[in-house]
Amino acid sequence: MTDFPEPRIRKPAFATPALALLGAALAAIFHRWRTWGRTPDFNDHLPGLIALGLVGGSLYLAAVYLVSRYPYRWPALLVVVAGAVAFRALLLPLPPELSDDVNRYQWEGRIERARLNPYQAYPARLDLQRFEDAEHPVRTGRFTPTVYPPLSEAVFALAETPAGYKRLFVGFDLAAFAAVLLLLAAMEQPLARSLIYAWNPAVIASFALSGHHDSLAVLALLAAHLLRLRRKPALAAASLALAVLAKLFPLVLLPVFIKKINRKQAVCLGVFISVLIAGFLPYAPAGSDLLHGLAHYAAAWEANDSLFRLLLLAGNSKAQAEFLAGVLVALLVAVALRQRMEPAAASLFLIAALLLVSPNAFPWYFTWFIPFLCFYPSPPLLLLSVTSFLAYAPVIPYAAGLPYQSAPLFPILEYAPVYAWLLYDGAKAGLARSSGRSRESASSLLPDDGASRDHRRQSESRDRQPPLGR
Repeated sequence: MTDFPEPRIRKPAFATPALALLGAALAAIFHRWRTWGRTPDFNDHLPGLIALGLVGGSLYLAAVYLVSRYPYRWPALLVVVAGAVAFRALLLPLPPELSDDVNRYQWEGRIERARLNPYQAYPARLDLQRFEDAEHPVRTGRFTPTVYPPLSEAVFALAETPAGYKRLFVGFDLAAFAAVLLLLAAMEQPLARSLIYAWNPAVIASFALSGHHDSLAVLALLAAHLLRLRRKPALAAASLALAVLAKLFPLVLLPVFIKKINRKQAVCLGVFISVLIAGFLPYAPAGSDLLHGLAHYAAAWEANDSLFRLLLLAGNSKAQAEFLAGVLVALLVAVALRQRMEPAAASLFLIAALLLVSPNAFPWYFTWFIPFLCFYPSPPLLLLSVTSFLAYAPVIPYAAGLPYQSAPLFPILEYAPVYAWLLYDGAKAGLARSSGRSRESASSLLPDDGASRDHRRQSESRDRQPPLGR
């Protein structure tokens, strides 16, 4: 496995200024985005925006190398925090041109405030036309009820305009950054590694530019990990349930948090289920319609997929490919449990694997695993967090009124280098194991850097017990 080098004992004098210089260069890119976003012909600049996003990703990877290579003190942390706030402040005033999901949030929020059931309402209903906003129309899914879980629905009622939603979800994003800092401190890892989340262009574009609500689920999931480390298992289970109520993907992590069924674990599982029931209960009158929107999304959408596309090309129907993908995810959950991965490591491994086999991997979905790269900076996944910017390519024809679809070249450019790196690392790890020189995890998604090894040694005896059973 290609790892980041362990931090040196001494840091050269140029390291912190170099970090600040990279931050200034990133700020210049985001300022260019801001300039384009204030022009009436912004759509004409979408190819340039995507290209600059990739350039920014290269600068970001250089900054990640610096914080992984050298130890830093508080001046560098101030640079990281200042950059995180400045980058978001530059993009927050812009309209969400890369995605119109925020328009759906606005419509859902109006339905919520009118005390209607969003699982039975959809924008094309004639009796709901009064909830439309002519300036921010809902263009997709007009005949489909909501696909969002209950906590997201409740939060949509807290804002009324696209700008309000952007401020709200950037607030959750910055709170997630604070949670990353607390987790790094609890795991005794360098705080400067929070840059891996805070400066990631995909994260900044997803929340500060586009206003996606995924930051809510990311925050709740990080809170669950923090509560686990602080030995509050019931609260950790509740927070994990809140993450599922915001976005469904954290459900795959339940076996990681609750590994065995004993008395304490049963209490935690009961808390998890109780919070889920409490979340869905207000919408229970919808009955089977609770899943109607999600079922339609699963059947009708396929975007930016990689391994799932290969399953289809192998001659499988979509239903067969979904079954095979589900089996593969279940097997990988078993691998994580068998390897006794720490929950943060398992979260990175399983969320990344889930996206790689999913029929839908929109660019903002990759923000789900990026926080965990702060603790386990896997080079292939860091690269994926940058190349995922190519997944915005369908926005270019979509902005011109054409269908949302991408040319085959873009997914190849996005995924081929990542899979090549993963295969190389997997082959190297296999050779090391066969020669008896390695007993580490079989997953090439997880590099093993020094800070993570130290933390595992310190917590090995604790992790023999289920994290929520302490």
